[in-house]
Amino acid sequence: FEGRLPDFNLGTADGTSAASNLADVLFKILDEVPQTTAVLNGRFKGGYITRNYGNPSYNIHAVQLEIGQSSYMEDGPPYRILPDRVAEIKPVLTELLKTGLDWIQSTSTGEGT
Repeated sequence: FEGRLPDFNLGTADGTSAASNLADVLFKILDEVPQTTAVLNGRFKGGYITRNYGNPSYNIHAVQLEIGQSSYMEDGPPYRILPDRVAEIKPVLTELLKTGLDWIQSTSTGEGT
């Protein structure tokens, strides 16, 4: 692979493993993180679990998130973790999980459909 991977790579197997409105709300969070890049269904579209277990028609939604290592660690040897960058990513991950859980709750009550 040439070039730099996006910081956040969200995958839904091209929309087959999760509802599109779930993917949209999760991607919006990533896309609005300052000084980072994000892509939906780019190079990382979803691995085995995402592709094989995600089934929105049965209300089973699977989303893959890959985080480019340069987002939280040195690009070269000795590849140390950068605590300041990790601290910037943690709230984003928390927001993603909270949003996903809220989305599940709203769809189970009929609000998010």
